[in-house]
Amino acid sequence: MIDRLFLNHPRDVNESYGEHFQVATRFGFLMVAAGLAAIIHGLVPAFFTRTGSRIVKRLYGEMCQRQPDLPEPAFLSPQWRPEYEI
Repeated sequence: MIDRLFLNHPRDVNESYGEHFQVATRFGFLMVAAGLAAIIHGLVPAFFTRTGSRIVKRLYGEMCQRQPDLPEPAFLSPQWRPEYEI
């Protein structure tokens, strides 16, 4: 159970648990920062005019480099499509 919950996925992406924790946590914090910037931008359009999109583009570029086997552009791949849209 512990192996399945904590080690299988990091092993699949050739990382240790600690490496995967660092990468995933960094991505998460950056996504939160992009979201907060977008919310503030929505309230005051002069603030953070490019922050959210800049972070998203940077993360997308990093994700493409981390998963070179995905077709380019990756968002066209069926595994990246959402199950539903709002």
